[in-house]
Amino acid sequence: MAKVLVLYYSMYGHIETMANAVAEGARGVAGTHVDVKRVPEIMPEDAAKAAGAKMDQPAPIAAVSDLAEYDAIIFGVPTRFGNMSAQMRNFLDQTGGLWAKGALIGKIGSVFASTGTQHGGQETTITSTHTTLLHHGMVIVGVPYSCSGLTNMDEITGGSPYGASTLAGADGSRQPSKNELDIAKFQGKHVAELAAKLAG
Repeated sequence: MAKVLVLYYSMYGHIETMANAVAEGARGVAGTHVDVKRVPEIMPEDAAKAAGAKMDQPAPIAAVSDLAEYDAIIFGVPTRFGNMSAQMRNFLDQTGGLWAKGALIGKIGSVFASTGTQHGGQETTITSTHTTLLHHGMVIVGVPYSCSGLTNMDEITGGSPYGASTLAGADGSRQPSKNELDIAKFQGKHVAELAAKLAG
């Protein structure tokens, strides 16, 4: 049985929705155990509320030590100025002990993202997150072009060979589209299938 962790940070709920779609795709692979967890919020509670953050997220908070228990980790990362959010950066910056032990070497690492605008840094956020995963010795997996949603030209949509993504809109009102959620499910399934092969 392959164990897959979907680990995310979501301030307004977009990445949370995508994380659940990724997990759904991974759970569709027979014999796969999937957990969905989130990284801790580092903003003071009153500041997060003032910023309109979604405070009621049911996913449990992950501990850094949890990462070593999985065959694959799929990271959900919102974009901040073309890079990962501080919450995810803070969490990953605490993984030095895992790095020193080589605890994540050979495990699959995959990333999905969100931005406020169409060209707000989805790809740079994902690929810059890859840098950290490569330092851990992880095997990077994206979304191959066998996923038909990547070539959808009928609408504005997230999703690239680097990973699933969604557009939140400048005011955060846009929710993940069907195409974006389908790409997220594809990514979860693809990662789980490869994790099963590696675990086997």
